Amino acid sequence: QVQLVESGGGLVQPGGSLRLSCAASGIWLGDYQMAWHRQVPGNQREVVALITSSGDANYVESVKGRFTMTRDSAKSTVTLRMTSLKPEDTAVYYCRADGRRGGYWGQGTQVTVSS
Repeated sequence: QVQLVESGGGLVQPGGSLRLSCAASGIWLGDYQMAWHRQVPGNQREVVALITSSGDANYVESVKGRFTMTRDSAKSTVTLRMTSLKPEDTAVYYCRADGRRGGYWGQGTQVTVSS
């Protein structure tokens, strides 16, 4: 059974930093494009960051220069390092794996940026 489990969310002040982790089981991450998505109540889930199997990362414009996505297939983990956090970054963050035979979602972790 495939599982993606996010962790590291919480409450942080504007301008603060946070690191999210996604631990995968049941799949070899090297075979998957990985992504972080986020969703706020009343809105659709949006892609925040993508990283290919070859390690090329891309980011939505609103987080460029502030977020960094990494992958470590040997450790079955994906991270999202977030800095200079803004209230607009508040959302549930989801880990996503996309492979040639299908994709999987994690359960999400809440990030709240507030004073």
